[in-house]
Amino acid sequence: METTKKKRVVLKVGSNTLTRETNYISRGKIEDMARQIASLKDTYEFIVVSSGAIAAARQFVDLESNGKEIKVKQALAAIGQLHLMRIYQENFRELGLLVSQCLLTYSDFRSEESRKNIINTVNTLLEHDYIPVINENDTVATDEIKFGDNDKLAALTAALLQADLLIIATNTNGLYTRESMQQGIPETIAEVNDLQTILREIEDKKSSHGTGGMRSKIDAVEIAANAGIETWIVNGLKDEFLLDIISGKGGYTRFPAGVK
Repeated sequence: METTKKKRVVLKVGSNTLTRETNYISRGKIEDMARQIASLKDTYEFIVVSSGAIAAARQFVDLESNGKEIKVKQALAAIGQLHLMRIYQENFRELGLLVSQCLLTYSDFRSEESRKNIINTVNTLLEHDYIPVINENDTVATDEIKFGDNDKLAALTAALLQADLLIIATNTNGLYTRESMQQGIPETIAEVNDLQTILREIEDKKSSHGTGGMRSKIDAVEIAANAGIETWIVNGLKDEFLLDIISGKGGYTRFPAGVK
């Protein structure tokens, strides 16, 4: 009997989502994600690109004497990554889900040998029902800490692994029109078919706990679009946000594959 091929989804979750906009990682949010992935696992396979290592560390240590220094943030990432993965493992395991950790740097995507290794490793994990949880290796790389966000990492991952869909979970209901933001009544842009036009609509503000903003998400969309991958920007703070958007509920912004 022929089995139906699962739809491959790269799910990027930012620090604001994982902390529920607090200073600490929310076990409830990670449990919420696990429940949804468990409900969808028969038809979807998930690759999670997760921020939150530095936020996780802050629950256990105080290295904030000069928290803006790259070396301090790298130390926090080294401490927090272990705690973050433990929270993932504990919550996912309770629902019968297995997780694995993959730490990458942007330079890995420039090396043909590294690219092949990433593809082979992630495909093998998925074949054996392990959910890859990917983060940038912040202890040796500073790109994400200094300049961007895991949005770009998620898009590069989606492109490399030929995902069917990239979902970027953030703390808004997708992109809002500039006019609605100015009026204080945010209105979600349901679908974007012109990236240049949309750049004039967004407010390029960084999030309170993450390092990116909507501009970094548009950059990620462009990477995914060039690889023929559809992208959704969704509100990950909502409970069951994956189940809602996949079933057609809830406001979010859709970028069709190939949008320019």
